[in-house]
Amino acid sequence: MPAEEEPAAHLDPESSGASRTVAGLRERVRHALRTRAWRFRLFGLLAVQAGVAASLAWFVGYQFLDNPAPVLAPTTAVGIVAASMGSRLRRTVELLVGVILGLAVGDALMPLFGIGAWQTGVVVVLAIIVAVLLKGGGSLLTQAGGTAVLIATLEPPVRDLSVPRFVDAAVGGLVGLGVGLLLVPIHPQRTVRRLAEPILDPATATMHDLAAALRRRDLGEAQRCLDALRDLNPRLNSLDDGLNAAQEVVRLAPLRWRDRASLAFYTQAVRHLERSLHGCRSIARRLTKALRDGEPIPEEFPAAIDLLAASVQTLRCAIRARDEPREARQQILRAVELVGRAQGAIVSDPTRPHTHRMGYSGMVAAGEFRMTAHDLLIASGLDIDQAAALVRRTVDREEWN
Repeated sequence: MPAEEEPAAHLDPESSGASRTVAGLRERVRHALRTRAWRFRLFGLLAVQAGVAASLAWFVGYQFLDNPAPVLAPTTAVGIVAASMGSRLRRTVELLVGVILGLAVGDALMPLFGIGAWQTGVVVVLAIIVAVLLKGGGSLLTQAGGTAVLIATLEPPVRDLSVPRFVDAAVGGLVGLGVGLLLVPIHPQRTVRRLAEPILDPATATMHDLAAALRRRDLGEAQRCLDALRDLNPRLNSLDDGLNAAQEVVRLAPLRWRDRASLAFYTQAVRHLERSLHGCRSIARRLTKALRDGEPIPEEFPAAIDLLAASVQTLRCAIRARDEPREARQQILRAVELVGRAQGAIVSDPTRPHTHRMGYSGMVAAGEFRMTAHDLLIASGLDIDQAAALVRRTVDREEWN
């Protein structure tokens, strides 16, 4: 028997290592394919919008503005379409103001200095400086510099062309705005849902990992979970832009007016889900500090974190199905009860109001947990007072048990 087991023991590490490598490669490939598919579903419509807007802008500029080379019209139209994951009206104004600045600086300086490498650099620097002095945003700075480059390199140094160029750019901006809001508007709820997917799934998985790390008192894993929650910030910013874009579409696009009521409910839910994720990051930060300082973390707290993470997924499914999220609310309140038990019950001695089963950071984390539960209850459709009353009632009941 030992002679038969020895070759297996000799080959097992290599085969298991190869299996892990193949499994890891397959997982990376699947993740890459899912990411590409998600990006295509989210931004595929933008490609269609950009193509339609560029074609229409060029056609209008060529046919109706008597411009044989309407460069600024399709360029501005594509810029407006690319700004669809944010406030298009604000971005349109910024782009047009940037065009005006680039045209003004370019037309003022190029006839004096001519066309060349250093002249182009000087014109761009001056255009961006003027935009900065006007407290412009990124779109204004980019468009001012880009337009200055076009004036400095593609156009001859001829005076009195600012007005037709601005008209060209304005037509492009209006065409881009019309295509994005009238002809091919985004689907508001679908866009927001697709932006929320890559946030909620990793966030809930990370909270489960945090709970496991707390049970093992694994400081390194807890810190990794905190870093993972912090890394979601760019996605949260994209979600904010998507919510702004969706609200603008249902306000201005006739094809989406019927979605106003449903988007209002959806937006409130997503906003408070987003706030709850910020609360989860605060909880993770405080509990990581508790581990670092050697504070006790009762087993009820990791269980509450697991339950809170599960409630996010339950609430997500209920919102998508437009069902009453009773189960999610029960999970949230049950998690608040567990945190109350972890914190400790009130005792009769007035000089010691709690048994203090946790240290300072843990007690702060308990407060953050209740605020996060409050936000989740609002996301479930309750108003602020109802959510606060439920959390307060649950806390009071648990403290006196």
